[in-house]
Amino acid sequence: MDIIPRVGITGLPGVGKTYVIIKVMERLRNEYIFGGMVTRSIIENGERTGFKIIDWFTEEERVFAHINMDSSYRVGRYRINLKALEEIGIPAIKRAVDDEIIDIVVIDEIGKMELESRKFREVVRDALDCEKPMLITLHKKSRDALLQDIRNMNNVRILEITPINRNLLPYKIEKILKEGL
Repeated sequence: MDIIPRVGITGLPGVGKTYVIIKVMERLRNEYIFGGMVTRSIIENGERTGFKIIDWFTEEERVFAHINMDSSYRVGRYRINLKALEEIGIPAIKRAVDDEIIDIVVIDEIGKMELESRKFREVVRDALDCEKPMLITLHKKSRDALLQDIRNMNNVRILEITPINRNLLPYKIEKILKEGL
């Protein structure tokens, strides 16, 4: 049985995990169809004030976390809208896993905010069992059981992004994916 390429990218907040994922998807967009969830920063007056979730395939998006959001869920200074995750992110991941037109599943990010959702945890575990290549980003420092399980999986290659390797990493990931596909 062939090994299905699965790449996990980890690194400190703000180092460019999403940048690397998007760069890989842009470079390979003429060869493969990507689906899943991407989390992008919301920048206001030069400061990160929140995050939005984007369904990469449909381009639907919604604010997921913000410093000025009304929500009882909170991680750090951000208040979290789990409904946005459950209405945009989770269906995006499910579609990426189930839809035959999609070649590569993307989950950006499996982090503290997203892990507040039990449904998100379940869909991530299900996705990890699928027969498709995956690109995922992982919170670096969290000791959450799901993240620990992913880090310990033999079929997930974890790469750490730093300011030094940020521009080279997309090429390395592209090579890993192409060799496995």
